[in-house]
Amino acid sequence: MAILVTGGAGYIGSHMVLALLDAGEEVVVIDNLSTGFQWAVPPRARLVEADIADEAAVDGLLSGGGIEAIIHFAGSIVVPDSIADPLGYYLNNTVKTRGLIAAAVRHGVKRFIFSSTAAVYGMPEENPVVETARLRPISPYGSSKLMSEIMLADASVAHDFSYVALRYFNVAGADPGGRSGQSTPRATHLIKVACETALGRREKLSVYGTDYDTPDGTCIRDYIHVSDLAAAHLLALGHLRAGGASEVMNCGYGRGYSVREVIGAVNRAAGHEIPVEFTGRRPGDPAALVARADRVRDVLGWRPAHEDLDGIVASALAWERDLPDRKRQAN
Repeated sequence: MAILVTGGAGYIGSHMVLALLDAGEEVVVIDNLSTGFQWAVPPRARLVEADIADEAAVDGLLSGGGIEAIIHFAGSIVVPDSIADPLGYYLNNTVKTRGLIAAAVRHGVKRFIFSSTAAVYGMPEENPVVETARLRPISPYGSSKLMSEIMLADASVAHDFSYVALRYFNVAGADPGGRSGQSTPRATHLIKVACETALGRREKLSVYGTDYDTPDGTCIRDYIHVSDLAAAHLLALGHLRAGGASEVMNCGYGRGYSVREVIGAVNRAAGHEIPVEFTGRRPGDPAALVARADRVRDVLGWRPAHEDLDGIVASALAWERDLPDRKRQAN
């Protein structure tokens, strides 16, 4: 039986596909390629170009019992965009997820792993933040993901259906073997933008706020390597296969780095200083957001292999340097 990966042509999804294939799994990808890339899906995986809202396409994949589990990445992820287009985010992240859950229940697919986010916490009162902290998202993006978590919890009570929701902190880096990485144009992730700046593809890196209540005045975030995140999903699949209970877990290292520290790591990897512009705060940015990640370690036995900031940045920069050639070869 196969694992269905939604959004498997995107950044995190493509790394998940690699991890599954490396583990000997059969993989089917569904992706509408609106932000993903066909070339990011390895030939050993079957790619179906369709939106998860296409009920006929999803039913066709799930009918017949060939899909054992769904790992769901498809969705929209840019917080400022969600504020500008909240209804679009509720459609893409919540309504379509509801349809996917319903299809899983309808076809007897009993295992579901969901790509959630630390944005469900909003402005946490304490750091590191635990899974039981108050959930107060401050963006439609965070709310859209929280609504999906609620639907999963309710569906698991009403049906023979179990799930793991993984709340990501700041995902970064690229496959150590150079097979995949962050390839989306106009990405907003700090490490991605800093690497583009280091290679001269952006004029400068903007730093939003230098007066936060942090040691150097800039925001602190917990950066997790994308391959470690994919490994957590693989362990979540094993947990559900073994009959494990539904779970919600943070995915981070429990160690935060400031924007200035990230810039220092990029400067070291690039061998030169990148141009930086310091400007005012953006609305809604917490001073710090760091995971308390004991649960994913204790329940799943997750042991990250790439939790060094310099290593994360070096892998991201190497991918960014080679990305234009990869895109040319794909075309």
